[in-house]
Amino acid sequence: MNHKNATDLPFLQQAIDLAISSAKQQGGPFGAVIVKNGKIIGQGHNQVTENCDPSAHAEIMAIREACKNLNDYQLNDCTIYSSCQPCPMCMSAIYWAHIPKLIFAATAHDAAKAGFDDQFIYDELAKPVSQRSISIEHIEHDEANKSFEVWNSNLSRQEY
Repeated sequence: MNHKNATDLPFLQQAIDLAISSAKQQGGPFGAVIVKNGKIIGQGHNQVTENCDPSAHAEIMAIREACKNLNDYQLNDCTIYSSCQPCPMCMSAIYWAHIPKLIFAATAHDAAKAGFDDQFIYDELAKPVSQRSISIEHIEHDEANKSFEVWNSNLSRQEY
């Protein structure tokens, strides 16, 4: 192991242990742990098949738990440890949660070799909308921006 900060290793190991446990059960082989001030505030394993929820990836589950435990939708001072390099959805959630640091073990290449290849998503997002495998259509509507107008006029809104 080539790592400068030994304090990260136990948290990374816990994410890996969650992944191994999940792989032995009905979940996918992924785990994640979120830490703030040296304490675990959220953890999760892949629950896609057990929950019939394609968004129930380990990082998403850990973010949900951490936000609930902190009663906050931003995890500014946290580190997320993942058993594997996060997929595009999970990376987006990490950015949306304002988590400033990610540490992972297995790479996306390792995951692809095991049958979990996200490259097609990166390839799809790089294509023009008209060339994607999902039919995407924009329909103009008179009230398309109404929710934004209401948002901007709501003086008690909570920014995020």
